Amino acid sequence: MLRKKKITFVINYFYPDLAATSQLMTELTGRLQNDFDITVIAAQPGYAGENHHGKKLFEEGYLENIKVVRIKLPEVDKNSKVSRIKYISSYFVLANIALLKEKGTDVIFTISQPPVLGGLIGTIGKLLKRSRHIYSVHDFNPEQAQAVAYTNNQAVFKIAKAVDKLNCSYADQVLLVGEDMAETLKGRYVDKKVPSHTVISNWTDEHAIVPLEKDEPAIREFLETHGLQDKFIVMYSGNLGLYYDLENLIQVSKEFTDQPDIVFLFIGEGAVKQRIEAYAEENNLENVKFLPYQPKEFLKYSLNAADVHLVVNQKGIKGVSVPSKIYGVMAAGKPVLGVLEQGSEVQRLIFESGAGVVIEPQDYRGVVHAINYLRTLDPEELKVMGLKGRAYLEANLTRDTSINKYRDVLQAVAGDTPQLETSYQTESRP
Repeated sequence: MLRKKKITFVINYFYPDLAATSQLMTELTGRLQNDFDITVIAAQPGYAGENHHGKKLFEEGYLENIKVVRIKLPEVDKNSKVSRIKYISSYFVLANIALLKEKGTDVIFTISQPPVLGGLIGTIGKLLKRSRHIYSVHDFNPEQAQAVAYTNNQAVFKIAKAVDKLNCSYADQVLLVGEDMAETLKGRYVDKKVPSHTVISNWTDEHAIVPLEKDEPAIREFLETHGLQDKFIVMYSGNLGLYYDLENLIQVSKEFTDQPDIVFLFIGEGAVKQRIEAYAEENNLENVKFLPYQPKEFLKYSLNAADVHLVVNQKGIKGVSVPSKIYGVMAAGKPVLGVLEQGSEVQRLIFESGAGVVIEPQDYRGVVHAINYLRTLDPEELKVMGLKGRAYLEANLTRDTSINKYRDVLQAVAGDTPQLETSYQTESRP
């Protein structure tokens, strides 16, 4: 009997962490555990304040057939650059040690988290372990950090970009989550060979999240508990992070204080949550509410409590990152108000599906007009708009479609199949 190929995933966040990448990678490895011998190297859970009590630097356990190596890291204050650097540095060193201790790895799978260093772990591992490397890029850095001027040190950006170009070039396959990101990758290698790459969309479990009416008992209870009955709810559900312009977008809510039936509901945690909460409190914005991340099993209810979902990105993020929350919104069959650049992956999905409207980032007056427009639509027309997204998802973006593409890539890179038919071939620009 042939030995299963061993894939070691070095992915920072993993079950039971609430980060989007944790949920995606937990589902992916769970679905692939019968095809491969899988080890996951990840931090102890703590993305959204989850408690963990590990005392050892490395703790081993199992999730079904998946070996999980947990790394103990310092707690991180996402509002502190020093704290972030301490956390990222600790993760980088300990993840490399954990990876080097793993025996018989055929393929190292890393993601672009932490920025640049996630890919570098795979580059180092491939060199020292003589394994193959798949680099899954969810966010291009330093391009993402540049878009929000995280630092003005151009030397840091230049070095970081050179390192990540090395990561991409040295990888056996680069995975990207959007067609616009493929264009960014190609743009990094003008007049040079573009690394072999494959576009695989993120996903949600379309069987777990389905369209539901607001009179469903769990949704009705949720609305009553939070004083949201008979409200038109504009919801943002996900990471309240640096790359979404939320500190400016929340100011839009001031334009609706004379419309008490419209409520802005932010569900999640992240680096800017304290700041936007403070803004709402300082301006006595009674039409703005905040809730923590909801349990994964409750998402099908909380997502369906909205009338319209905000799916947003900061200006300059086109081709750099894809907000994965779009897949849950489409699965729930809810209309989308996208604040996104033209030509970006999610703008394309909204346009092709007809599931909502899109406004350019920083066009705050346009956002106000879009909310007023959606609010005045006939409820049935609004419902039909949202269900167009669900239909598009079922036809093009199912979980099985994406996971099967991952399986094909892993088998090809591991040497189980003769060639990688799903990838773009290495090419040279004229």
